Amino acid sequence: MTGDGNEKDGKTGKENGKTGIVMLIEEKRRNRILASEAVAPLVLALDIGTSSVRAALYDSEASEVEGFEARVERGLTVTAEGGSELEFEKGIRDVYAAIDALFLRQPVPPHPIVAVGISAFWHSLIGADSEMRAVTPVYGWADTRAASEAAELRQLPDSEVFYQRTGARFHPSYWPAKILWLRKAYPEQFESVRHWLSFSDLLLHRFCGSALTSISMASGTGLLNRFSSEWDGELASTIGVPLKQLPEIDSGISSPRFLVPALASRWPQLSEAKWLPAIGDGAANNVGAGCISNDRLALMIGTSGAMRVLFDGEPPAELRAGLWCYRLDNKHPVVGGALSDGGGLFAWMVQSLNVGGDRLEIEKQLAELRPDQHGLTVLPFWSGERSTGWHEDARGAVLGLRSHTRPIEIVRASMEAVAYRFALIADALGSFAKPTKIVASGGALNASRVWTQILADVMGRPVVLSNVNEASSRGAAIFALRTIGVLSNLTGADIDGDPQFYPDDDAHKVYKKALARQEEFYGQLIENRDK
Repeated sequence: MTGDGNEKDGKTGKENGKTGIVMLIEEKRRNRILASEAVAPLVLALDIGTSSVRAALYDSEASEVEGFEARVERGLTVTAEGGSELEFEKGIRDVYAAIDALFLRQPVPPHPIVAVGISAFWHSLIGADSEMRAVTPVYGWADTRAASEAAELRQLPDSEVFYQRTGARFHPSYWPAKILWLRKAYPEQFESVRHWLSFSDLLLHRFCGSALTSISMASGTGLLNRFSSEWDGELASTIGVPLKQLPEIDSGISSPRFLVPALASRWPQLSEAKWLPAIGDGAANNVGAGCISNDRLALMIGTSGAMRVLFDGEPPAELRAGLWCYRLDNKHPVVGGALSDGGGLFAWMVQSLNVGGDRLEIEKQLAELRPDQHGLTVLPFWSGERSTGWHEDARGAVLGLRSHTRPIEIVRASMEAVAYRFALIADALGSFAKPTKIVASGGALNASRVWTQILADVMGRPVVLSNVNEASSRGAAIFALRTIGVLSNLTGADIDGDPQFYPDDDAHKVYKKALARQEEFYGQLIENRDK
């Protein structure tokens, strides 16, 4: 039920009297296996995001074991000043609760659990004292209070050199600007910090007594040299942070980490399991969705959004301005762009505009609208901008409102606006990625085939809606299985049977004009901002 009649092979749209979203949920369930079918050994995957924590068991073939899953919903505290933070102990309790719930539901796994793989949200920052106690909240990627410090860093003569070396623009999402802001805003707390860490680094210390970080998590800080996979000493010196205050980067040859005795008693099912340092959730998403070569682009829309390519080889020598470059490990760079607004913007629109009906009714209303029928232009920067312009103080706007404009039209316009930003990221990636497939995933797209069709029409390329259940969770499991030697490589996912959305040529032509209109207004916004 995409509204444009582009379904093929009966894989999308209405079937057997059931709407698309219901069928999609059923398709997702097909990727799980029964406990009696699980092949030993098992791994536990922890998927730690900003909106939820999920614990799930996978077998040795990276299939999720039915019934061995639990989720804890949560959110970061958002303030009018641009804050986005989480109290560390609350974050730890969320992880405890997810693992507790899994083993309360199913206390006896079908096989031993030999490892724990973790996918965690990139770009978080927390300060800890000499005893590894949190002395600051966990600051999330959406925290924009370091905007002025990011602007100051961009004025450095070597700003472009640092960007090309770290793969990260100076922006409030990353550590350099946040650390400078904390020094000014909270000097007493800053002076008590002895360790700067990601949330998952301090979590690993709490669980296993080790605060090692992975190359993947370090690459999302904005302080890692993307070529050497070591901390950038010059940049650390520039912001006044001694290298000894940054976590040791896991070399892959360190001693195995196991649960501290108190937690091993709490979860005897995990007492013999090796714990691996977390990898970034974006990298995990690529692995879980089978996007592990430069001919497959991974597109994800959850609360926010991202488009990434992951491949085996050297990172690109030079990055285009709208992109970043992180890592999965020392062999696999991840290049892409990120949007601060995705499913979160959709939810805000539906709630704030008081759009009537449940999700299925809203989907039906969206499908009845033609591309750009509303004539609106939305600048989707409710949470500031990351890719492509990296203007953290950009603001959202809805232009072209009329007395007869309906709330559902504004919602559809915002979905199309997000798709336009993805088209710009795809264009920037085109210089070195040669995608034959765009593989989409994320809760927002799982719940809206209309949005998936919009993406295909805007970009003028087929989009495959991943049939993988929880791609980031599965990616953490695959990475763990490969690390402990159960899998020999990062196994790909078979997407041949997944729902595919084909672009409509007429819709694509309409959207090209609408994208140009958005870019025109965007240019005016930035021009006025800089005056």
